[in-house]
Amino acid sequence: MKSRFPRAFAGIVALGLMTRVILGDESSGHTNQSDMAGDSENHASHSGSSMHGSLGEYSMHREASGTSWQPDDTPMGGLHYMPGDWMVMVHGSVSVVYDRQGGKRGDDAFYSPNMLMLMASRPVGPGTLGFRAMLSLEPATISHSGYPELLQTGETADGKTPLLDRQHPHDFFMELAATYSVPIGEQSSVFGYFGLPGEPALGPPTFMHRFSGMDNPEAPITHHWLDSTHVSFGVATIGVVWKQFKLDGSVFTGREPNQYRWDIERPRFDSEAVRLSFNPTKAWAFQVSYGSLHSTEQLQPGVDTERWTASVMYHHGWEQAEWQTIFAWGQNRHHPGKTLDAFLLESALVFQQTHTLFGRAERVEKDELFPPGDAQEGESFTVNKLSLGYIYDFSKLHQVAFGLGAMGSAHFLPSSLRAAYGDTPLSFSIFLRAKL
Repeated sequence: MKSRFPRAFAGIVALGLMTRVILGDESSGHTNQSDMAGDSENHASHSGSSMHGSLGEYSMHREASGTSWQPDDTPMGGLHYMPGDWMVMVHGSVSVVYDRQGGKRGDDAFYSPNMLMLMASRPVGPGTLGFRAMLSLEPATISHSGYPELLQTGETADGKTPLLDRQHPHDFFMELAATYSVPIGEQSSVFGYFGLPGEPALGPPTFMHRFSGMDNPEAPITHHWLDSTHVSFGVATIGVVWKQFKLDGSVFTGREPNQYRWDIERPRFDSEAVRLSFNPTKAWAFQVSYGSLHSTEQLQPGVDTERWTASVMYHHGWEQAEWQTIFAWGQNRHHPGKTLDAFLLESALVFQQTHTLFGRAERVEKDELFPPGDAQEGESFTVNKLSLGYIYDFSKLHQVAFGLGAMGSAHFLPSSLRAAYGDTPLSFSIFLRAKL
């Protein structure tokens, strides 16, 4: 148990550093244009924002991770500045979590998920130039072997064995990207995106960017069916926006990041993806996408993956509340290997700028639940997970909101897995969260 506390301490340090950065911005004379509380308080102002996105002539609230779209009605958290011709946004969050996973494969740990995101754009020539950076101290605040999470699979901790019932830390560099867009009509534009790392045109917005999922301290167990390519070391995307539609395509590195979380890996540009997005109204966002991923997993270099995804997001805001829900489907067709499906239903409700209710229901087919050499290695099982949580924001220091949260999860398994996991394992976590 003693070895787990340094990770929690590192999370507290990360929380303090983020707070210090924001207080430093305040004292340096910058003017805060809006924060998350302000956006939630005045939903009408954000839905009719005059600030356009970096990729087209639409509200900047539509833009999510990479080049993905979310509903225009989604509030923008973080701090916003307009120094000269620049439009700048800073967003970040830190949580310190105690996690207890139940059942025969259960474990407990302290860990700290965290991220800091910076976005900046300005007019250059006939178009708009943008920069994006997303960083995380998780290599220091989460064990290299990841935090315990039943039924989670994907990637490796040491380059030799697969992660099983654990979620890996994210890389220090999650996104370093540049964009440039040029209008070609009153409601249309063309754009390019280059990231090292970056996020290709595949899947819905990643879970830590979704309003419906960002307050849940755990990664979805459907992550590697929907949005795991959000950290790809080498992405080049071109796209076109026409009215409420966007079509974008990418060449990118298909392999998941390796176990070295502090470096920038060599780009390969060996995979392709294409996505069609449609926002018919300010409340809705639809997407369907396809990717051909080469040599996806480090430990299975001979296996390629075709990935299909489809999702629908809905967001509604009231004077004192914001609610978002996403339903998503993903399918991995491994060559050689099986075809496996995953479904996600995720929702969050924030009201009175103080209370957050969130939930996630998942159903996924997994064939990586047993290690190499086990008698059940490679067998596929349909597993289900339901998580519900609540956060109470008890204080606000300048632009940082502090909240105390708790979450419980139940895992519903087929009878063939009960000998390994137990009957309906139950898990819980309690956490302290700071968010811009």
